[in-house]
Amino acid sequence: MKTAIITDSNSGITQSEAKELGIYVVPMPVLIDGELFFEDLTLSQAQFYEKLKSDASVSTSQPNPIDVGEIWAKALKDYDAVIYIPMSSGLSETCHTLQHYAETEEQFKGKVFVVDNQRISITQRQSTMDAIKMANEGKTAEEIYKYLMETKMQSSIYIMVDTLKYLKKGGRLTPAVAAIGTLLKIKPVLQIQGEKLDQFAKVRKLTDAKTTMINAIKKDFDTRFKPLVEAGKMTLAIAHTENVAEAEKFKEEIKEAFPNVEFTFVDPLSLSVSCHIGPGALAVGCAVKY
Repeated sequence: MKTAIITDSNSGITQSEAKELGIYVVPMPVLIDGELFFEDLTLSQAQFYEKLKSDASVSTSQPNPIDVGEIWAKALKDYDAVIYIPMSSGLSETCHTLQHYAETEEQFKGKVFVVDNQRISITQRQSTMDAIKMANEGKTAEEIYKYLMETKMQSSIYIMVDTLKYLKKGGRLTPAVAAIGTLLKIKPVLQIQGEKLDQFAKVRKLTDAKTTMINAIKKDFDTRFKPLVEAGKMTLAIAHTENVAEAEKFKEEIKEAFPNVEFTFVDPLSLSVSCHIGPGALAVGCAVKY
């Protein structure tokens, strides 16, 4: 059985990378002042942040199921089945919408497997790389789906937010809390544990934020992921929002802190998360590997 691997642009995999990897990437829609754009097709990272910082109305939305279905149908001309890895259902209804579509459209029944494995950005990329490896080994779509679902909660992401402006704009902070936080120069550290973006800690300096995130990963590695770390099955990656220089510095600090854990990617953070937290953010994630 030949299985096609498809993900969305929330994974951080670009269209050009997708061609090299032999997979498909569904571009996520972004609304800017009411105009529809598609990530990495009609909207670059630079253009996105230019609009975000200009105080334009920026939001992400669900892809049209019909458009996604066309990509599935194209893949099924050359493959027997499709594994589709969208962003976490805890962050968007996209996953549930497409699961229903795959289960009710006759042409996709039993052929398209929509994986709700609670991932986004660098951890979603790791899931995709695992799926590619399994497909290349000849694993069936059912086997790939089962593995990705069984390991779905074996990941963490911690994110330092550089400014409270966008959390306030998105209604995640009251204006009063945002004003006090800005005055005190607070940099919140958020976490994604599969379901949603939650508060983890509050710090005032970048160095403190990085220490907090490293300590959080250490705790994960010493507790819930300890058997996986000991088996050499965990990976580390860095994500950022328009913060390449700091991301590269943080990469070296992470590699020094965890010399025996494989380091994989330095990626821009998904636009679906970026529009809520703004530029200057820094994140570290860990995920199990196949």
